[in-house]
Amino acid sequence: MAFPLVVLAMTASPIQAGLVGAVAMAAETIFGLPAGALVDRWDRRRILLGADLVRVATMASLGLALLADSLTMPHLLAVAVVNGLAGSLFWPAHGASVRALVPSEQLPTAYAQEQARQRAAGLAGPALGGLLFSLGRAIPFLVDAVTYLVSFVCVVFARVPRRPETPAVRQSMREGIGEAFRWLWGQHLLRAAGGLAIAVNLLVTAIKLPIIVMVGTPVDVGLVMAALGAGGLAGSLISARLMRVLPIGRLLLVGTWFVAAALPLVVLPLGSYWAPAVLFLAMLAAPALNVALGVEIARATPDHLQGRIHGVLMLAFSGATPLAPLLGGLLTQYAGAVPAILGLSACLALCCVAATFSPTLRTAAPRLSQAS
Repeated sequence: MAFPLVVLAMTASPIQAGLVGAVAMAAETIFGLPAGALVDRWDRRRILLGADLVRVATMASLGLALLADSLTMPHLLAVAVVNGLAGSLFWPAHGASVRALVPSEQLPTAYAQEQARQRAAGLAGPALGGLLFSLGRAIPFLVDAVTYLVSFVCVVFARVPRRPETPAVRQSMREGIGEAFRWLWGQHLLRAAGGLAIAVNLLVTAIKLPIIVMVGTPVDVGLVMAALGAGGLAGSLISARLMRVLPIGRLLLVGTWFVAAALPLVVLPLGSYWAPAVLFLAMLAAPALNVALGVEIARATPDHLQGRIHGVLMLAFSGATPLAPLLGGLLTQYAGAVPAILGLSACLALCCVAATFSPTLRTAAPRLSQAS
């Protein structure tokens, strides 16, 4: 939140404000594949610690530059790039570490807690960023530097394995990335579940814009965004319990159908609180889909491929994410908000039909149930 606010304060240019965020996302996406390969080669503990220290330094540099009234756009863009690179290394190393630290039977609970933390931070972060920025432009960046320092200390006390259990065969980076793609393509369940998750993520993200246009007023938009965040947070708190009730494959199918059935109901004209209520219910299922996919990745992927597989999947999800608001905006512009919502919901329903007829997702459920 503070990044675009400080750019707007400096330049009054929405284009430049968006540029900083786009540069950070692009850096993390583009470097995702080689970063995953490096995670499988390098000391994972040092990667985590180094990435946090880099982000402490970059955030502190922004705060100090603002205090000295000397912040420039090149400085901001450099921080966006460096932070994107640090994040592209941190998250595959983090994913590999979770698998190494957590026993298989506790992975659903671990990933559910991870979802809860991320969604709670996503819900509170923008409001906190705006509040801190109102107290002083440098404050959110200095506070962010402190949070990365806290993360650094936490990693110091975690027993993160330094290397994969089975050392990777010596190969070039291109060969290593190719090995990850070939392995992932041969995993029918991960391929089907990942494809379904990417489609659901794209369509659900795209549908937010026409819903915002439909509800109209700033107060109602605030209610919608709060409902999305609160529903995701509540869903993350029950996702581990859902995984104990349903096998992973079946959970993916049931959860996707639940979201697909709920979303078109937002167009019913039943008052200001109807759309937020429907969205809250729809988002209850979303975290369980992420948890189910995360657990299967952790269980199925060999340790020496963990970094590369996380890098490949990060690229797949990150590459599709920028298309979502563009898709939602185009449909809303040329068809209207309500037809856009119904059209995107219909596409989601078609994805559900295809997934339901997928023998991979149906037949995988009993095996995964026994594993959990």
